[in-house]
Amino acid sequence: MIKLDNFSSFFVANWKLNGNFQFIDQFINNVSLPTDNSKCVVICPTSIHLDYMSKNKNGFHVGAQNVSEYAEGAFTGEISVHSLSDLNISFCIVGHSERRQIYREKDKGINLKSKRLIENNVIPIICIGETLEHKEKGITKEILEEQLMHSIPSSSSFENSIIAYEPIWAIGTGLTPTFEEIDETHCFIREYNEKFNKYKILYGGSVKASNAREITDLSNVDGALIGGASLKSEEFTKIIGD
Repeated sequence: MIKLDNFSSFFVANWKLNGNFQFIDQFINNVSLPTDNSKCVVICPTSIHLDYMSKNKNGFHVGAQNVSEYAEGAFTGEISVHSLSDLNISFCIVGHSERRQIYREKDKGINLKSKRLIENNVIPIICIGETLEHKEKGITKEILEEQLMHSIPSSSSFENSIIAYEPIWAIGTGLTPTFEEIDETHCFIREYNEKFNKYKILYGGSVKASNAREITDLSNVDGALIGGASLKSEEFTKIIGD
């Protein structure tokens, strides 16, 4: 398992259902990795491209976008944590808002997925976040408390897990909380449970070159989970740049 303390910041590219072999080749050749070795840059391609990316990573770390909560069995179309381990995958996103919203994933399943990943030396990037309805009702903190309480297994620690805060209303919309709101929410997560104070906590939600530096320079933010902007090599290079 990668030693998280070796890095000051993390930049995780979530390619979602995008990319092919040609795209991967062009991307890894066109993106300039930062000279600052304390920055960890993770690419999460589609599951079918994980093997290719892991063999051609060219300095990038590789992560999966999802994993099954089951270790093995009659679960057609699922991907086991053992398959990720076979490919030496270092990270895996769990509980992304699209998994929660579209596929109705619940905290209990996200907890179990995270537990299995930790047991197999794959670092879960555990996503939490509120919808626009939650925000408008003023219950963001209650929602985050619920997700923190139930999504993160007892075996999780700052050495084997990462938390990513992604306000669902900001993903892919071009909208973002103010920098003050982002920092305050990350501070709230750290203070919710004493052990979370040492965790690496990332921000996700319409991160782009024009706002990435201000976001990742915030005192309580340890990096970014990046969607659409991570598919543009020039934009992504600016985001992760020195």
